[in-house]
Amino acid sequence: MEVRRGTRACEGHGGWHAAGVIPRYTLPEMGALWTDAARLATWVDVEVLACEAHAELGVVPAADLSAIKRGSPPTPERVSEIEATTDHDVIAFLSAFAETIPPAEGAPPDAPHPSRWVHYGMTSSDLLDTALGATLARSTDLVLARTDRLVEVLKHRALEHWDTVCVGRTHGVHAEPTTFGHKLAQFAFAVDRTRTRLRAARAAVAVGSLSGAVGTYSNIDPFVEAYVCDRLGLGVEPAATQVVARDRHAELLCALAVLAATVEQIGLEVRHLQRTEVREASEPFHAGQKGSSAMPHKRNPITAERICGLARVLRGNAVAALEDVALWHERDITHSSVERVILPDSLIAADYQLHLAARVVEGLAVDAARMRANLEATGGLVYSSQVLLSLVDAGMARDDAYAVVQSAAMRTFSTGTDFRTTLADAGVDVPAGAFDPARFLSRHGVVRDRLEALDSP
Repeated sequence: MEVRRGTRACEGHGGWHAAGVIPRYTLPEMGALWTDAARLATWVDVEVLACEAHAELGVVPAADLSAIKRGSPPTPERVSEIEATTDHDVIAFLSAFAETIPPAEGAPPDAPHPSRWVHYGMTSSDLLDTALGATLARSTDLVLARTDRLVEVLKHRALEHWDTVCVGRTHGVHAEPTTFGHKLAQFAFAVDRTRTRLRAARAAVAVGSLSGAVGTYSNIDPFVEAYVCDRLGLGVEPAATQVVARDRHAELLCALAVLAATVEQIGLEVRHLQRTEVREASEPFHAGQKGSSAMPHKRNPITAERICGLARVLRGNAVAALEDVALWHERDITHSSVERVILPDSLIAADYQLHLAARVVEGLAVDAARMRANLEATGGLVYSSQVLLSLVDAGMARDDAYAVVQSAAMRTFSTGTDFRTTLADAGVDVPAGAFDPARFLSRHGVVRDRLEALDSP
């Protein structure tokens, strides 16, 4: 059987739920996985594969299996029409799917209809959770591809600006010289770490279960489960209740939340660097773009702000996923309504956030001259640590050296007098090269070596 992958064209956001991430933030390939049509197509995949397995066991006659395979996914509209009466989406689906299945070829008119074998021995969650595992795996693969792209872009631009000197800031205050390439390298390694977490979470959710009402295989042979899951590329839940364990889904959403927070770092840095007082880097601003309806001069970091805002959504959804882990006994239904919102929303939002981040980094305008000017804006205070160590090297006690250098630095702060002058007034002989950024970066190559070795497919 050729498994249908549910990749029909995305119509807006899809129909898994009525609220949540809006079409504005839904990219087509990810959105296509979460439409009602895609969901029903995946449900058909599971049911047909289960019938194939039952045929292998001699339960389903070959002619009936052939008829079942000629069936097609029902339309969302037909399923909704039936559900209005049944108030049960799976039963509505089964009824609608049965309508598309023809009689077995050569069967007499009074022969049982082949659709009787659909859902044989299964409970609703066998279908729902196995199909969900397939959809989550496919969706996570798209997010992983986005992380690969972001790591690639970050690495490329970090190497491009490896020697672009700028000031490092701690507590928002000038610290010591660094390079813009080093800033971007930190983000590249952080996204790479989240990529590793996401790969593990993908393995956790890529499981299915066709084990019956309480997971004991009471009315279904374990062979059916193994057959279906193998062909969908899924593992098997080793001890299901009626459902796949929800710690798996919580792991995925927690991994997405960490990923979102990591990407938020990039957006936050761009927002800070684009401030008028800083102006060291700015996100792309295309021809015809407008920044403000009232102030024509504005170039606002709106994409970086959107990146940061979506991180809040993903963090909140992770909390909801953790709440879904503990269910009553073998299963209750409290998780279902939550998942209809948070699972598609989280994957769609993560996909979009990563897309935005790669676009921002790739098109980032970097002002090296402004970076150098800001580095020197404090009159040389960013070089204080080198002066301190030079006094220690000359034999002065560290506490005494610190007091002398700090006193000169505070005078520079309060008067604006150049740090070299206030040091000279304090009797400090500044060694040659102490105010050269290169002196701070002489061992910096070790980080570049690590970056160049970073895998970025």
